[in-house]
Amino acid sequence: MIHAHTSDDDDLAPAYAGRLNQAPIPRHELPDGENSPTAVYRLIHDELLLDGSSRLNMATFVTTWMEPEADRLMAETFDKNMIDKDEYPQTAEIERRCVNIVANLFHAPADGDAIGVSTIGSSEAVMLAGLAMKWRWRKAREAAGAPTDRPNMVMGSNVQVVWEKFCRYWDVEPRYVPVTTDRFVVDPDEVMARVDADTIGVIPILGTTFTGEFEPIEEIHDRVVAFNDEHDLDVPIHVDAASGGFVAPFIHPDLAWDFRLPQVKSINVSGHKYGLTYPGIGFAIWRSADDLPEDLVFHVNYLGGDMPTFTLNFSRPGNQVVGQYYNFVRLGREGYTRIMEALRDVAMHLSSHIAAMPAFEVISDGSAIPVLSFRMADDQPFTVFHVSERLRAGGWQVPAYTMPPDAEEVAVLRIVVREGLSMDLANGLLEDLDDAVAHLQADPPSHPPEPAPFSHT
Repeated sequence: MIHAHTSDDDDLAPAYAGRLNQAPIPRHELPDGENSPTAVYRLIHDELLLDGSSRLNMATFVTTWMEPEADRLMAETFDKNMIDKDEYPQTAEIERRCVNIVANLFHAPADGDAIGVSTIGSSEAVMLAGLAMKWRWRKAREAAGAPTDRPNMVMGSNVQVVWEKFCRYWDVEPRYVPVTTDRFVVDPDEVMARVDADTIGVIPILGTTFTGEFEPIEEIHDRVVAFNDEHDLDVPIHVDAASGGFVAPFIHPDLAWDFRLPQVKSINVSGHKYGLTYPGIGFAIWRSADDLPEDLVFHVNYLGGDMPTFTLNFSRPGNQVVGQYYNFVRLGREGYTRIMEALRDVAMHLSSHIAAMPAFEVISDGSAIPVLSFRMADDQPFTVFHVSERLRAGGWQVPAYTMPPDAEEVAVLRIVVREGLSMDLANGLLEDLDDAVAHLQADPPSHPPEPAPFSHT
């Protein structure tokens, strides 16, 4: 009988005595030989322990917990390529259902299938929506015999960085509406002062990344409609609902921000934020086919079938769409409402405690979306950056950052409440915040810490 033989001592040696654990690990080039799967798993698993705990990361909006059944479904569909719609027709059907569910949630006109697409996240969705606005504007200008070389977009200085990227990559002039030291959302008067015939779109935000506040979308909408009527134009509104699109329908159902407003032509939303799905999944939804120029839709003969596609990515895994559909079917309106109410309750519990602390002033209390922000009172001998640094020593990642241009003198802390932050964990965070303040007051720091990069995600 011939017995299998291995020369890899990692299969026989005690766990941390194999050669992979005794030699320098591969960093910049492939190792010469193979290694056992168990040893490689252990090596990488242990190295990732150096990351912070995602559950204690109060900086990110991105979902860090899903139910075990969702985990299993997503693991089973890692290998499904979303672009292979002929090969994976049921995954394509699930994507179609998700797009229709999101469109229905946003009150899109019901006339057959919704006009929309799933994306890697809101960053891709923003790029697609921006391109649709630019193409639509250019076509209208050409039909009117007007110049098409100076497109602009009107948005707050508090926009997510992807909008800045869109303008730079696609040659659109960004017209930023400033915030102020006591107002961190745009003012409608300031918005309209920047709108003209070359404006491809106005971009209000449903839940800013800086403070979580809603911008006055309905008021901006009405002002844009009046401007269009006066100047015989059709300047569209695109709502950036990356953070608030899966919150407002459930805990602010009467808030008019979506396709109930007729000049809202498109909306983006992140499923991997309050859609409660692991990254990356997002959606871009249009009011009608007229708002998505056909010139941007490719019809690809791929693997034997005609495939219309409007994406910046091509191959991507289908498991995020599957995970999103799991949430839609599992939770329904009732489940999403219960979760968003619970997250809001935790956020407002945190903000009410922080508001009672003399060291802080609350800017946003978590009543819009479950995000709260607060700054130092003027008489404190330390900064928000010191507080953030102190909390990190206890495992909490609470970002400190300065506000956008024209309000940069204001520095704040932000807490994003996500599913998985229970009331018990929130109380633990408050205890550590109390301890951090007491320590910094008793022993004021003599040096300013380095501000960490601001997390939009």
